[in-house]
Amino acid sequence: MPTEVDDLGMPPSQVPIAERTPVARELHGETVVDPYSWMRERDSKRVGEHLRAENEHTEATLAPLSTLRESLYQEIRSRIQETDLSVPARKGDYWYLTRVEKGQQYPISCRRHGSIDGPEEVLLDGNLLAGDSEYFAFGLFEVSPDHQVAAYSTDYTGAEEYTLRFRSLASGSDLADEIPHTYYGGAWSKDAGTFFYTRPDHALRPHQLWRHRVGTDTREDVLVFQEDDERFFLEIESSRSEELLLLTLQSQTTSEGWLLEAANPQGAFRCIRPREAGVEYWAEHQRSDDGDRLVILSTLDAPNGRILQAPLSSPDDWQEILPHRADVKLDGLDAFQAHLVVWCRRDGVSSILVLPGGGRPPEELLFEEEVRTVDAGSNLEYASQSLRFEYESLVTPSSVYDHDLATGARTLLKQQPVLGGYQIADWESVREWATAGDGTGIPISLVRRKGAPQDGSAALVLYGYGAYEANSDPWFSAGRLSLLERGVTFAIAHVRGGGELGRHWYESGKLANKTNSFDDLNACAEHLVAQGYTSTDRLAARGGSAGGLLVGAAMNRRPDLYRAVVAEVPFVDVVNTMLDETLPLTVTEWEEWGNPRIPEHYAWLRAYAPYENIQACAYPRVLVTAGLNDPRVQYWEPAKWVAALRDQTTGPEPILLKTEMGAGHGGPSGRYDAWRDEALVLAFLLDALGVTPGAVHATPG
Repeated sequence: MPTEVDDLGMPPSQVPIAERTPVARELHGETVVDPYSWMRERDSKRVGEHLRAENEHTEATLAPLSTLRESLYQEIRSRIQETDLSVPARKGDYWYLTRVEKGQQYPISCRRHGSIDGPEEVLLDGNLLAGDSEYFAFGLFEVSPDHQVAAYSTDYTGAEEYTLRFRSLASGSDLADEIPHTYYGGAWSKDAGTFFYTRPDHALRPHQLWRHRVGTDTREDVLVFQEDDERFFLEIESSRSEELLLLTLQSQTTSEGWLLEAANPQGAFRCIRPREAGVEYWAEHQRSDDGDRLVILSTLDAPNGRILQAPLSSPDDWQEILPHRADVKLDGLDAFQAHLVVWCRRDGVSSILVLPGGGRPPEELLFEEEVRTVDAGSNLEYASQSLRFEYESLVTPSSVYDHDLATGARTLLKQQPVLGGYQIADWESVREWATAGDGTGIPISLVRRKGAPQDGSAALVLYGYGAYEANSDPWFSAGRLSLLERGVTFAIAHVRGGGELGRHWYESGKLANKTNSFDDLNACAEHLVAQGYTSTDRLAARGGSAGGLLVGAAMNRRPDLYRAVVAEVPFVDVVNTMLDETLPLTVTEWEEWGNPRIPEHYAWLRAYAPYENIQACAYPRVLVTAGLNDPRVQYWEPAKWVAALRDQTTGPEPILLKTEMGAGHGGPSGRYDAWRDEALVLAFLLDALGVTPGAVHATPG
């Protein structure tokens, strides 16, 4: 097969190093030469040509799978109801919803007035706003308390810098107010005349809170708050009661809250409780017969969280409502007029705890499936007696329920349609436990066809993430059915570094303990092989972003364990990125990964960074993705890693790079484009695991 070449007549990334000016890093007595540092030259002609050549090479290598890719894309489309709408959510006299239409890439935001069946009013049409742009995304969409104006922001590159605008919902036209260079999140004053928004610094860290009076010159906007500690992000939101504006300053380990009465937008924010290293807290507002109070979820003396309260007049006078439990992790808190709702988990499984008023005991809502995900739905009404939540599992499509908090009655409002005769009863979802080298049990969530053989003959895709205390909860995927229907098993490894089993689970997979995450993934793979779910020649690993780091480091440790690896926008150049304070997010990430300028931190980062620990061995088949405009994982991390893997591998398997030249961290923004992207990944996996015919040849060179 012919390979793409650059202007020196060699395959991508294999031009002699002398022609590409490598950079040497000298740190803590070690000199490391980076032969691919030239790939950081974003604006150079050579880098653009290289990335395009890589894309062409990947397309050429996967050309035998073109028919399969198209079939998979059509399969995904055939299962999805392309014209659909969300369950309307009530706020005041309006019901808000989104809908999608067949053939259109983006959702349309709408509302109905007077009743749930009232006439529909289109608020924002993402398709019209996107126009011919290759990429389009909303940053925020906040309707004013009087329902007359919508604040919304848009991004056309994937770089996550947004332009904020205001739309009159009566006329359907935008006001003259236009504010560039804004970030996610915003909040309205109670009188709907003032809007608060955030702005990022050079490192894409939201560090400023600004106040804008709607209808005035944006040059008159007022800087209200600035966070100068580069570890902290700034976020603004309204309380559900719409009585308070809540400002949160959040690092990876510490938070601090401030509040302002929403009726007094010209006033000064008050600190709830000064920050204390290692303590996190999040406040909500609740008005009761005893007066206004804050309800607070905090890790103060409670690593898994506890619930406290404080008078609004004395926000730092905390009193406990719900104590800490070692076996229950509290993930979130929502305050309603008569109830508190706590989103929690036990043994890695998500659930809901309701704290009713009047001194009644807490009530945990019950669910049948052990392997499941329960999360908040659209709860816009503060005085509501009904809780809306979303439920799904590896076999149950996403479902929206209303739960009556007074009677306990539960109503299914909608379940995601899955066309083509999908039957839940045809599939089984189970929980397995692997044992890591240090004896720790690692949970695995798994789905496969009911009655599938357990003799090692089945192909299996193992997914993992394992960072930031994020939970890799089981989710339903219509696209995944293209794997399952071909006999492939899908599994999620809930490795340390995530938050599934509590704060200790997170802390035992970060900083100096990060290697536990990689070893956990490999332990899960070994367990699934030992139990007959698959074999090493039919096993693939998949992860994105920090999950790309996970699969990359795990593959370096055990290249023999996997037949294929998919690493999407992978964070693999860890040391060099953590050394560069000019990059977005670097300083804020030191509390998660470590600061390599500290010798101890450098030692552990250097020991596992995927880019710097590649062996001369036979690597499995690898597909890597990147986004040219990605501010979170710079495109050169995956590009450099692919080049280095190609240099060192001694085997015949292809190592491929696909870069989105007009998108960011999340890949293609339109739903049809995203489905095509997923079809490519699925085709790669099916072929690598021997599930379908279609040979893929080794990378030349």
